[in-house]
Amino acid sequence: MSERNGFLFCGDPLRPSRPDPQFADEVAAARATGGRIALLDHDALLAGDAAGAVARVARDSGPYWYRGWMIPSDRYAELEAALGARGCALLTGAAYRRAHELPGWYEEFAGLTPRSVWCATAPGAPPPTAGELAALAAPLGPGPGIVKDFVKSRKHEWHEACYVPELADAGRLAAVVGRFVGLQGTFLSGGLVLRSFEPFVAGGEARVWWVDGAAVLVTAHPDTPGAVSVPEPALPREAVGRLGPRWVTTDLALREDGVWRVVEVGDGQVSGLPAGSETGALFAALAGAGPR
Repeated sequence: MSERNGFLFCGDPLRPSRPDPQFADEVAAARATGGRIALLDHDALLAGDAAGAVARVARDSGPYWYRGWMIPSDRYAELEAALGARGCALLTGAAYRRAHELPGWYEEFAGLTPRSVWCATAPGAPPPTAGELAALAAPLGPGPGIVKDFVKSRKHEWHEACYVPELADAGRLAAVVGRFVGLQGTFLSGGLVLRSFEPFVAGGEARVWWVDGAAVLVTAHPDTPGAVSVPEPALPREAVGRLGPRWVTTDLALREDGVWRVVEVGDGQVSGLPAGSETGALFAALAGAGPR
């Protein structure tokens, strides 16, 4: 049997020599493929100690897929460099940002996803002025919209920090953006995004997991677990292939007019799985993926 790819999981913060119990089922699925398991100190990485974060990874132990908690793009680059210093590699390298942040993936999916505009915003900085926001939103035209950053929205604070009933209402737009930026605080990722709102059929989203351009698993979205209408995953296949990263997720939802749309794109290493998902096929595809 050829050498299997390894998996770099987050360690348990209380017992660093063991995987984080949140990923116990996934660790078991990865081990069943024969892939190597190594542990990352996620807290150390976020604190800026990338070398310390990978201290438990054996030197020259081969390529790894990361699988764990979300990592800001800059910290991910530091993780890649720290593993390289130990003679190891990430199977998703610098391409991580392209799938993880909306500006990286939007162009390839522009015809399949709600129209979007964005601007860079530093964490902790004051939000753009009402005039600046009106100018930013202008290309989207009138109608409702969504506020988010490059990675996340605050949809659980829907009316106060996410949904804008009318983007042309500069005062309301500024109020929602201000609340969103305030709630995100230092966790704001990359910048501010405004998206046209599209009405979707109730019942949740489907998350499609792609490895090297092949759809290997379809699950519900973790925020809407349970039964899910499975869309035709071929919808975004060409866009996924053009994007570049090897392990990608696409969240699909059915618009009220019967059209499937891509709601979000993500890097598979940090995308959430609904509890109880059968992941054997996913980890088998990852473990056996050949070099690019």
